[in-house]
Amino acid sequence: MAQTTVQIELDGQYRALRDEAGYLARPRAAIKVTGAEAAEYLQGQLTNDVEGLEPDEGAYAALLDRKGHLKADMRVLRLDADELWLDLEPDRGPDVLRHLRTYSVGRELEIADVGDEWEITMLIGPRAGAMAGIEGLGPEHAQRHREWEGLELLAAATDLGLDLITRSGETAALRELLHEAGAVEVSAEAAEILRVESGRPRFGLDMGAELMPAEAGIVERAVDFEKGCYIGQEPVARLHYRGKPNRRLRGLRLSAPAEHGEPLRLGERVVGTVGTACLSPALGPIALAVLRREASEGDTLAVGDGVVSATVVGLPFSPS
Repeated sequence: MAQTTVQIELDGQYRALRDEAGYLARPRAAIKVTGAEAAEYLQGQLTNDVEGLEPDEGAYAALLDRKGHLKADMRVLRLDADELWLDLEPDRGPDVLRHLRTYSVGRELEIADVGDEWEITMLIGPRAGAMAGIEGLGPEHAQRHREWEGLELLAAATDLGLDLITRSGETAALRELLHEAGAVEVSAEAAEILRVESGRPRFGLDMGAELMPAEAGIVERAVDFEKGCYIGQEPVARLHYRGKPNRRLRGLRLSAPAEHGEPLRLGERVVGTVGTACLSPALGPIALAVLRREASEGDTLAVGDGVVSATVVGLPFSPS
């Protein structure tokens, strides 16, 4: 069957992201925490080491409830000694803002919603640094300022390229500069394929409030076991040192495309549901899923009514 026009366009965008660079909007909630006690305060709220960050460094972290379940995941950027930026999924912003303000009473800090003041443009691909004039930025979450044709921007390194942060209203000018530098505009669907291939879950699609960090597959990136106490620390540490997660994030190689939320069965037992699913030009139909631990790599699962099957694989996905 011939590819549809949409799939052909998606394949072209995917090749651009893999071989050159492409850009798109990254909608995020943004919270700024400032003050002499800002880093110390966040150290007791989030799973990763915030106090140990130097200016222009960053980290991936999570906010948990007292049972160690996820309330949100986020990127933390230390802009300077007394100023930190948190960005996270848009629908998590209000709850996290409310939580941080509730527990900050009496501290020397300010917590502000700055989501309307800034916009993020993702620049993905091996030539992202060259096209943005910000080469060699790393490791992930490292930051660098740049003035580009009168435009002030902050670049933050990502696993796939750069996030370029500008003031609201300046995104169109930035994208014109990126276009002139050779980057192409791509869709969110194309960018999601690379995220799935890399095995990184997204809150609300692949992980949620029913999971602990180990079950969501984010411990290595999000949790520091040597830092001091934070909300939810004890159950997270207990699971890490003494137990085995009941569920784990896995990859699925599908016999045909599947839909988010479809049940996955091993024999007669439901062991999970399909998370983010996509059609990768390189790998074919694939998906992420949090599965019960009895579903092991190499097992074949029935998807939905059983017409589609899924083979459980490790993450990140490997080329065929």
